[in-house]
Amino acid sequence: MKRLLLAIVALLGACATSPPSRYYTLSGPPAPAASVTAGPSVMVGPVAIPAAIDRPEFVITVGENEVWLDEFNRWAAPLSDAIGLAVVENLGATLASPRVTLLAQSSDGQADYRAAIEVQRFESVPGSHALLDAVYTVRRTSDGRAVTGRTTGREAVADKSYDTLAAAHSRLVARLSRDVAQAVRSLAAAPAR
Repeated sequence: MKRLLLAIVALLGACATSPPSRYYTLSGPPAPAASVTAGPSVMVGPVAIPAAIDRPEFVITVGENEVWLDEFNRWAAPLSDAIGLAVVENLGATLASPRVTLLAQSSDGQADYRAAIEVQRFESVPGSHALLDAVYTVRRTSDGRAVTGRTTGREAVADKSYDTLAAAHSRLVARLSRDVAQAVRSLAAAPAR
């Protein structure tokens, strides 16, 4: 009886321990030097995310109509913040401007351009691919002229690691950022209304 009780206690102790959670972020290039101020000022936000993927856990696409939440692999910050910050980093580097900020971080709310992003799809399939489908609108604040576009991309992932998956999502967000930068450039070249 004593042995059975010890075995049950040992089994319960083993069940109580779980693997540690791992946390991931999206990355962009290093920010430009703070002394450079010639680039345009851009405010990024809001960044809208579908409720189904707006979670701390990685939402893994299993099938056309099935997903599961990976409790042990998580985003380090809300996904809308992570995407917004990565876009800010990418735009700062692409436009050579340190004056690119996230809407939530802006103190005065003033910028030459505002970029709103609505993520339509954000798929994660370890060992297969990462997918991003997002619509963006860049508006010139001086006259309200806007450019709207869509970025859709799929990045293959070579292995089942979540680090590789997060890196693939980072490359997709970089592609989105290049499209937003192109919209800023086209508005900069367009005559005022």
